[in-house]
Amino acid sequence: MKTKTIFSLGTVLMGTLLSSCAQENPYNNDDFSINAVQVTHEKDLAVTVWEIAVDGLAGNTVPNPAGQLDGAPVLGYVFPTSLSSTDVGFGKVEGIVALALTSHPDFDDTPLWDENNDSDFANDGVIWHPHWVILGEDKRVAGGLSVIQFKKADKTVVLPPTNPGMSMYMDSPGYPVLTKNKIIKVVVPDYRIHNTTDFKYDAVTAFMQVNTSDENRPLLGVYDVFSVASGDLSLPYLVKE
Repeated sequence: MKTKTIFSLGTVLMGTLLSSCAQENPYNNDDFSINAVQVTHEKDLAVTVWEIAVDGLAGNTVPNPAGQLDGAPVLGYVFPTSLSSTDVGFGKVEGIVALALTSHPDFDDTPLWDENNDSDFANDGVIWHPHWVILGEDKRVAGGLSVIQFKKADKTVVLPPTNPGMSMYMDSPGYPVLTKNKIIKVVVPDYRIHNTTDFKYDAVTAFMQVNTSDENRPLLGVYDVFSVASGDLSLPYLVKE
């Protein structure tokens, strides 16, 4: 069942890549052109180190603010994985579990963390930070994917305690994100993924956008895909020891 979901999303994503050539996104530059990806398990430290290398400068390009939440732009370096939703603290949910490193100046969705260390916990959305998300196919947006939503009144939904309080499968885990030259990386403790270190993964860079006004579009959708490490979202990469 999970393999079928992966290939379905891969088909959607490849269609997006082919169609995006005709309409160039202003954020589509070398800073989001992936040339390598790896996840390494540092056994002595009990952590995995996730890295994406690009042709340009990783993390150098951030979104121009929209001035409001509705329509707010989000840029992301994203690791789709074969991890299960329960591995990262959600309830059992069908979809692709992804670790997204994002920047968005119009809002702050990490209320527990002060990424710019200025004692204000609500002003640092533009600083690159991580989210666990569960992605599903969504034909309402050009990128063909969105973060899966749920109704606020649904009491069966299980979220990690570090979630930002939005009605979609998203968590703000607070892992450290580092950018240096061509590489952006994030460090994830083993115990935060149920000590699962044999998963498969891929890497994607994308433009996303928040929607709070149109019921026919998702709350957070993927509108453009810039680069895919594997070329087809087949999750071919394995964690290295």
